[in-house]
Amino acid sequence: MGLRPGGAEPVARIECRGGKRWAWLYRIDLAKPKFAMTLADEATLDKAMAKHQTCGTCGRRYFHCIPLKPLGSCFECYDGTPADPTSYIAPPAPDHRLAA
Repeated sequence: MGLRPGGAEPVARIECRGGKRWAWLYRIDLAKPKFAMTLADEATLDKAMAKHQTCGTCGRRYFHCIPLKPLGSCFECYDGTPADPTSYIAPPAPDHRLAA
């Protein structure tokens, strides 16, 4: 909903999994709008997401998180499953600064 508690106290707590997972519930009429994300915040988030979306083997950055912990790479590098070309950004070409 794009809201934050804004200093209001929670009015209830919802639990699941026998109390192992829970979340606070707040009144909507006391909530305030979220703070706008700054360019620095956006850059930091993009940098963090790049770590979860980039294959260390081929260097492709996918539009979704790839299973780096269990596999160590994208599915194409791991077992040869072809990746849809619209699901990733190709790595940049190497910048060769050779003197002529």
